[in-house]
Amino acid sequence: MQLDRIDKQILGLIQTNFPVVSRPYRLIAEKLGLEEAEVINRIHKLRQAGIIRRLGGLFDSRKVGYVGTLCAMKVPSQDIERVGGVIAEYPGITHNYLRDHEYNMWFTLLAESEQKIESILNDILSRTGITQVLNLPSQKVFKVRVKFDL
Repeated sequence: MQLDRIDKQILGLIQTNFPVVSRPYRLIAEKLGLEEAEVINRIHKLRQAGIIRRLGGLFDSRKVGYVGTLCAMKVPSQDIERVGGVIAEYPGITHNYLRDHEYNMWFTLLAESEQKIESILNDILSRTGITQVLNLPSQKVFKVRVKFDL
């Protein structure tokens, strides 16, 4: 999909300053001199094209009482889809991806406590038959804010 000037303007507005109002798309439309339906339609097309992967709020999980960790597992290539599917069932999983490494499946996990994280990881091991998971909690958080200049 080729982005035109209006698509780029919409993306510029929603990536850092999404309006938290009852009709955000109407407000975006007003700022750009468009109709609300056109903004909704364009965002829908951008999502269908995979340009927008997710549209929603981001919260600092630590400030609302959650702890997080990065995890890695050695998953045989023939089990990637099955194990990935099991991991995806847990609501605290925020990312799940493959790497070209001995530990090839990596994921991030948020939970209410370190004990809950251990419980979830033990459950994942039990359900998948994988024998080991690296639990790599962060020592220091470096949050990087990204804004794509379109």
